[in-house]
Amino acid sequence: VKREEFIKKQAELKKFIGMETLTADGDKLEVYCNIGTPKDAKKAMECDGEGVGLFRSEFLFMDNTHLPTEEEQFEAYKEALETMEGKTVIIRTLDIGGDKEIPYMGLAKEENPFMGFRAIRYCLKNRDLFKTQLRAILRASAFGDIKIMFPLITCLEELREGKALVEEVKNELRLSSVSEFNENIDVGVMIETASAAVIADVLAPEADFFSIGTNDLTGYTMSCDRGNADVAYLYSVLQPGVLRLIRRTIQCGRENGIPVGMCGEAAANPQLIPLLISFGLTEFSVSAPSVLKVRKCISKWSKTEADKIAEKVMAMKTEEEIAAYLETIV
Repeated sequence: VKREEFIKKQAELKKFIGMETLTADGDKLEVYCNIGTPKDAKKAMECDGEGVGLFRSEFLFMDNTHLPTEEEQFEAYKEALETMEGKTVIIRTLDIGGDKEIPYMGLAKEENPFMGFRAIRYCLKNRDLFKTQLRAILRASAFGDIKIMFPLITCLEELREGKALVEEVKNELRLSSVSEFNENIDVGVMIETASAAVIADVLAPEADFFSIGTNDLTGYTMSCDRGNADVAYLYSVLQPGVLRLIRRTIQCGRENGIPVGMCGEAAANPQLIPLLISFGLTEFSVSAPSVLKVRKCISKWSKTEADKIAEKVMAMKTEEEIAAYLETIV
């Protein structure tokens, strides 16, 4: 019986291969993939991903015994773009620190590394390394639709400083006679801190897109480590505080005319999908094997139905109440 059920479900999913991602009432959304290496892009294409919403560039550093050169990074980004055949590829700039250790980079031990010297903070203090990555991304932009995304933004100054470095690198490329790059490359923000979500209205006018990283956003908002069994019960994207920050981020993006995606695990959560449709999310970035499941789930919901669910959920006061309700509708 289980085998027959599995075969039936797979057959249903296959119907969504090659189809646009549409809600029940015809609104077009997109299902992208999260990848860690250029080779992962092949899997994204095989699974019918509509783009790459998160290229975790730190894997180029973590899978190495030395700092990857500009040329090595350029080739990796170019390969991913060519594999995706013209589809969008969003590169998250180097996100190290926290739980991502790279021995040859000599990161100092910190008592609280998740709150410390990591991601965009590290890059802005190590400009030569950061500019090398930005040069590689900009050079690769001549070969497809590539976008730059800064991780762990907490204030407007970080976004401005990062964008200024992008412009600085553009000038350097022009002076070195490298003229083939996208002058208007999009630069976006990964919303994964409570601060970024709260000031989303401030960040949106100076960003080209947002992508919500629900894994860290949930942990930072709830002040809990999901790996700590004593507090893991707090780690849920369905916590009212987390849902309100997600809704706010999407609203601020829409009000400022920029697309908002989600690249955290919650983007593939069937219980959350109607809420995200109601809030106005435009792009879901998930693991490659989840693409068709998410596309199918999105197709079940109209905006009107999703709005009714979201209205009820956002009036609820506890995670337990929200989870129990959503279990009845999915």
